[in-house]
Amino acid sequence: MITERIYIEDKEHPDEVLLKRAAQILKDGGLVAFPTETVYGLGANALKEEAAKKIYAAKGRPSDNPLIAHIAATEDLAPLVLHIPEAGRKLMEAFWPGPLTLVFQKSDLVPYGTTGGLDTVAVRMPDDFVASTLIRLSGVPIAAPSANTSGRPSPTTADHVWQDMNGKIDMVVDGGAVGIGVESTIIDVSGEEPMILRPGAITQEMASKVLGQEICLDPAIISGPISEDVKPKAPGMKYRHYAPKASLTLVEGDAEDVITTINRLAKEKLEEGFRVGIICTEESREYYQEGFIRSMGERAKEETIAHNLYGVLREFDDLEADYIYSESFSKDHLGQAIMNRLTKAAGYHILKIQKEETV
Repeated sequence: MITERIYIEDKEHPDEVLLKRAAQILKDGGLVAFPTETVYGLGANALKEEAAKKIYAAKGRPSDNPLIAHIAATEDLAPLVLHIPEAGRKLMEAFWPGPLTLVFQKSDLVPYGTTGGLDTVAVRMPDDFVASTLIRLSGVPIAAPSANTSGRPSPTTADHVWQDMNGKIDMVVDGGAVGIGVESTIIDVSGEEPMILRPGAITQEMASKVLGQEICLDPAIISGPISEDVKPKAPGMKYRHYAPKASLTLVEGDAEDVITTINRLAKEKLEEGFRVGIICTEESREYYQEGFIRSMGERAKEETIAHNLYGVLREFDDLEADYIYSESFSKDHLGQAIMNRLTKAAGYHILKIQKEETV
């Protein structure tokens, strides 16, 4: 398959003539990668089961891992769901369009091939002019997981998509780098109580404030991946995600101890002849001297860390790193999403440094 690549010069006013070509591919059951404000998505007609199967094949994605249907307007939601609960309505009014996915009971219009066999459907309305224009022009909801090989770090540029998807899909819409850099928050509103299935830029605190109640986190976010015999309710809950090719270890503890430990571990592996990467921040970068040292951004500005996360992980793949050691981050606010992605990327391999108690 020959993959076409088109370029959108003005993201605020995208060329509809170009996007009509992409929209026609989607209507015809093909695959188109396109930018959103979170990451690049790999789009197909969410109402065509055969189109959804093409997504799974291109990504190498397990078929029980549900897809997110993207819409361009709130009125596009009603045909896809059985009903819209009050919690869902409040969250839509507060955060749509934006980086929030809501899980509803699905209507018969949505095939099980899109939902991973579940009776629920995940829906999002992206806040990106290229994405919303493409969806509107296609006239159908677009199922769009991240446009990467399953398990790899998600793509935040069209070049990332090209690395993974060239020759596997019909078209890549290049709209430049994305803004946020981590996938949308997913909140399940299909049951009695809303629950966060995946943290993102819409934080637990923000959503709880809108609903006037504390929203719980799904246990899988806290304790680790769900078991093999359970169908995941949302993308990223069950399978290995966001991972670089190298072995990644997160190091937790006091800042000074973390820096000392990472430097020691890096030195040991370097002396053994391995290629080593270190993930740090602008605040700590000067304290590392050996290996491939990459800053993710400023701790005081969590959005910079989220924006750079996947790009840094992919850069270590390009550098052919064997081992990566990463500082850990706050689990509050946006840090919850950052640590969720890093923890999964590390395969839950976390080195916790305990200070020895003195008497």
